[in-house]
Amino acid sequence: MGPLFRRVTGEGKGVGSRRLADKQVARLVKSAALAAGVRGDLPEGERSGRFSGHSLRAGLASSAEVDERYVQRQLGHASAEMTRKYQRRRDRFRVNLTKAAGL
Repeated sequence: MGPLFRRVTGEGKGVGSRRLADKQVARLVKSAALAAGVRGDLPEGERSGRFSGHSLRAGLASSAEVDERYVQRQLGHASAEMTRKYQRRRDRFRVNLTKAAGL
């Protein structure tokens, strides 16, 4: 195992062993969301402000179809109250895309 987000080196031919910093991950998430046209109904400046590395954690907390305590443990939260702050409207995620993709 190891970190998911790692530096790509040598013109994309190698992957470093060290994890990316949180700010680098946030920039990647933001640029990927903008490039994919997520929330294309909003102006680009407003869309840009809606996505970050936090979006990944909030998405996980919102879409997980497991007992809340497992989400709490995975996210490293000391309280269930903090985990609930990360959870968005659960009814928006009728299909768990991770399960649907066989992951």
